[in-house]
Amino acid sequence: MTSFLFPGDLVALKRRQIRVYNRLALRPAVGAAELRRELIRLSCLISSHPYWEEHGWSTAGRVELFRVAESGSDGVGGLVLR
Repeated sequence: MTSFLFPGDLVALKRRQIRVYNRLALRPAVGAAELRRELIRLSCLISSHPYWEEHGWSTAGRVELFRVAESGSDGVGGLVLR
């Protein structure tokens, strides 16, 4: 099993991306253009982060980054629609 140790700034970017995505999903009419631009910006920052250059890009790494960003005391919970 591959072990991933992500730098704090990369995890923080992913958490920010999840929060912005959830805001867009819950209230798509409120500031949608700004939220979409922010999602694109965050996606670019995450994809071009030096971690991926050093450790290589992998689907497993991206999934694990998402899992790490959602977990922990300051993690971001998944979207819940009711």
